[in-house]
Amino acid sequence: MTPSRRTLKRDLRSGRPFWAETPHISAAHLAAPSARRWDVVIVGTGISAALLAERLTRRKRRVLILDRRPPLRGSTLASTAMIQHEIDVPLSRLGRQIGPDKAARAWRRSVQAVETLLRLSRRLGLDCQMQRKRALYLAGDEMGFRALEAEAEARAAAGIPAEFLNRQRLMAEFGIDRTGAIVSPASASANPGQLTAALLRVAQERGAEIVSPFEVADFAELADGVALASAAGQVVVAGHAVFCTGYEFLPQMVSPHHRIISTWAIASEDGVAQPPWLKDFLVWEASDPYLYFRSTPTGRIIAGGEDEDTSGAHEDPAKLRRNAAEIARKLRRLTGIRFRPAYAWAAAFGDSDDGLPIIDAVPGCKRSLAVMGFGGNGITYSVIAAEVVARRIDGRRDPDADLYRFR
Repeated sequence: MTPSRRTLKRDLRSGRPFWAETPHISAAHLAAPSARRWDVVIVGTGISAALLAERLTRRKRRVLILDRRPPLRGSTLASTAMIQHEIDVPLSRLGRQIGPDKAARAWRRSVQAVETLLRLSRRLGLDCQMQRKRALYLAGDEMGFRALEAEAEARAAAGIPAEFLNRQRLMAEFGIDRTGAIVSPASASANPGQLTAALLRVAQERGAEIVSPFEVADFAELADGVALASAAGQVVVAGHAVFCTGYEFLPQMVSPHHRIISTWAIASEDGVAQPPWLKDFLVWEASDPYLYFRSTPTGRIIAGGEDEDTSGAHEDPAKLRRNAAEIARKLRRLTGIRFRPAYAWAAAFGDSDDGLPIIDAVPGCKRSLAVMGFGGNGITYSVIAAEVVARRIDGRRDPDADLYRFR
């Protein structure tokens, strides 16, 4: 065994996520795989793994999915499922970081990913509260009126629909007092647990197997594949291995350009009094830390924020209580929506300099790939990862693969 080739462990969430108490968020699993050799082994059972397994089994690949936890019991249940095309790093700023052409491609690919997920959900008939939404991006302490107006212009120039609202229109149409906002389409929301479970079940119907618990203690590349060994001594072999372990990544993937931080979220009971427009929108703000919120089809409010640049802060129960109360207070002050949180939770969360994920080969490897989604676009990036990885396994190059390389 080579300890340096084992994923870094961490407590991914704490508190009481609302999604953990909703129905249909599980997937059947086996104690051991039925075969030793597979086309692809996926490590992890979260949304990235589920989307990749669906895509690979659609291509008739034999897929084995491994997890040291029971399926769907990692960070996916801590998501607020704000399925946005908007990247945490604004287009105008990202253009200065990586160049305007690459930045525009990254933003357009995220728009495409949301549309892909909406179509996939409809085609497969997934029962996961998937809804098309628009996004309302509010001016804040990071971007004021002029910066937000310039951002809207940059998006329009890149072919991404965006409408700038001044203070008067924002107040008249939304009742929110900020200096400006951007309204854009191409976003969505869902129950992340139900979405992930439904995709895993689709993959299983096509022959995929889920094995749990199976903790990958070591892996090694062979001439024509990858061997993975469990802590209990089981060995499986595949043509490719894909580590969809989220924020418990391999030591080889550590980089000064990405980091693990902490975030907090709350949920109300059903039927909270709220403005009629909210059912069609995701809302977030250009502030640090930023507040973000949405509603569910049953009138429940999901909100989050108070991100902190420390990886273990989400484990502090006292901080969970304080930040849950602060998120509710900020929401009330901004919108007038009042409720006592019925659920409150915290989680490890990924952040990177450019807001983009890593979808690439593990350094020093050819057949071992890693998916590390960062920022507030985890589900959107998981859609992109499934496309990039599936093409790579097929021996084809994704046209945007360079955007998501290890850096």
